[in-house]
Amino acid sequence: MSNIAGKAYAMNLITPIRGLLVPLNKAIFWAVGTPLLKLSLRGLQTLSMIHYARWVILREHDFPHLSPDQPREKLRYGYMMFFSNFNGSWEQYVDSFAAAIPSGLNLLWFWNVGWPTAVPETPFHRYVEFNQIWTDYYYSAYPMAASNDVKSAQHVKQSLCDFVERTADSAPEEFLRQYHGLLKELQADLGMLAATPIVSLAAEEVAWRRKHPGAQQSARSDLRPPAAQVANDIGQERGDTSRVVALGQLPAEQERRNAE
Repeated sequence: MSNIAGKAYAMNLITPIRGLLVPLNKAIFWAVGTPLLKLSLRGLQTLSMIHYARWVILREHDFPHLSPDQPREKLRYGYMMFFSNFNGSWEQYVDSFAAAIPSGLNLLWFWNVGWPTAVPETPFHRYVEFNQIWTDYYYSAYPMAASNDVKSAQHVKQSLCDFVERTADSAPEEFLRQYHGLLKELQADLGMLAATPIVSLAAEEVAWRRKHPGAQQSARSDLRPPAAQVANDIGQERGDTSRVVALGQLPAEQERRNAE
């Protein structure tokens, strides 16, 4: 899945703005940075799943002209580009965004063509789906680390450096006492980095129900592969046999190892 690198998901959303409204949208973005309107985005601070989020507004004549031989585009719209990296599934992120800053989303996207408002969620989902651009190439330096994992690692490193300096001249008994205290202090930050459950499974179920609202449960096998098969396909694509093992379908190599 091109949009996913380890625990992270990359979202690119490009939405058109009518040309005359682009300066107004840019003014709104400037105003959001002022103390009066900055509060409308404060809910973003509660979303620890977000690695990064950025908005960029381009006027119709801002697109690069690389050569005199290149025809100039004649565009009817300006465009707002939204880029974000986050942990979790597509639905979790979109719903959390709408729940945390609905007024902020309405403020930033209000003048974009077709914007339905952040609530209710169904029209909002459709808007994001329609305007999302697929991430063909996605690299993550720490694919098995969520944003909270990175914060925990920073806390552990700093605490360990302080501990080394603090106990440099400690007697063995005192060193052991402080070491046990350090473990208790850091126990919430210590964990093994590993792949998360395949986030696409929940998304695939929701997308199927959205496209077939009146279909019966028994009809699913006729319209799409079962979730187990999807998990196997994705798990094998990533080389993650634990997903296949969890479904009771061991690849030949794993069966051989178990037999040994």
